Amino acid sequence: MMTLGHYGFVEKQWNGAQFGLVFSTMGFASLVMPTLFGIVADKWKANYLYAILHFLFGATMLFLPMIDSPVTFFWVLLIAMSFYMPTIGLTNSISFNVLKKDGKDPVVHFPPIRVWGTIGFIIAMWVTNFFTKDWGLGHSIKVSFVIAAIMAFVLSLYSLISLPVIKSENKGLKKNKTFVQRLGLDAFVLFKQKKMALFFVFSLMLGAALQLTNAYGDSFLQDHNVFPKGELINNFSTIILSISQISETLFILAIPFFMKRFGIKKVMLFSMIAWVLRFALFGLADNSTMGFILIIASCIIYGMAFDFFNISGALFVEQNTDLSIQSSAQGLFMLMTNGVGAVLGNIVAGFVIAKWFENPVTLVKDWMGIWITFAGYSLLVAFLFMIFFKYKHERANG
Repeated sequence: MMTLGHYGFVEKQWNGAQFGLVFSTMGFASLVMPTLFGIVADKWKANYLYAILHFLFGATMLFLPMIDSPVTFFWVLLIAMSFYMPTIGLTNSISFNVLKKDGKDPVVHFPPIRVWGTIGFIIAMWVTNFFTKDWGLGHSIKVSFVIAAIMAFVLSLYSLISLPVIKSENKGLKKNKTFVQRLGLDAFVLFKQKKMALFFVFSLMLGAALQLTNAYGDSFLQDHNVFPKGELINNFSTIILSISQISETLFILAIPFFMKRFGIKKVMLFSMIAWVLRFALFGLADNSTMGFILIIASCIIYGMAFDFFNISGALFVEQNTDLSIQSSAQGLFMLMTNGVGAVLGNIVAGFVIAKWFENPVTLVKDWMGIWITFAGYSLLVAFLFMIFFKYKHERANG
């Protein structure tokens, strides 16, 4: 996702109308697949499903470098994302299951484990930058698809060999099940609880902002109209953005403290305010020393923006759902954030940019207007969340 914009718009010379929907493949895939495969995981063996999905994702990614049509590229990437997106919720539910069976508190023990996923993200960005930049090997950005495929195959094999078997907790309890329970749609009953319904609604609203810097961040830093080609920011764009993930590693480790001290409402509010700063600092940045400092500051604040919503949200779902629907509930959380929220966010953002912030002839973008608009939206969501989401937190002793 980080280099996809540059690949489509610059390397392949596809225009926004041809390539714009590609940024929504992650969102479209999340509309159904995480919930669907979460249901399958609750009824089967989650670790086997996890391995199969990563293998299918890797196999599909290998086709992308051979595609020259933006329409075909969209459909193949959508298939790949349909296999990949369910694995995020499965990562959470498998982790929580293993930790609970080992007698550990997920709030305390999950973040230090999850941080290694972010370290992997950082390594992937640095490796991709080395393979694709002139100062490195100078390959086409399409090499990133091959890197992703290879690592997916490795993870699939590792999952089959090393992950413990996660069996369904529902076996032997089928007799008195309702029709909804037989279909595996139990997690949707969470919408009957006002607290959970509001949580999912705001997850959708904030989910609309989650992928915007992934979709447009690298394109912004590589726009030679703002940052001249060959200079520091333009030439090391992916590595600079990886500071966001380095920041994530620190904020992930801080989540147990913040969750126990402040509770989910304040932690998510911190996240929303951080999103405002993330976008606003990008909006104020230009090709100057101060602009570079603002970009670095934006990347640092991203750690709080992303983790305090995604990781804390997954922990909140885990704490407020029954073990028998754990995978389905995590899939539902993914549906609202990376599914409905991301699709709406990308489509509306694309329309807004094309309508008000992009020259229709030269395609030069008004990046300040784009980022400030995103910041304004995040501020509105934070304000509404502060007013309407009611959740009493009982501060843990010690």
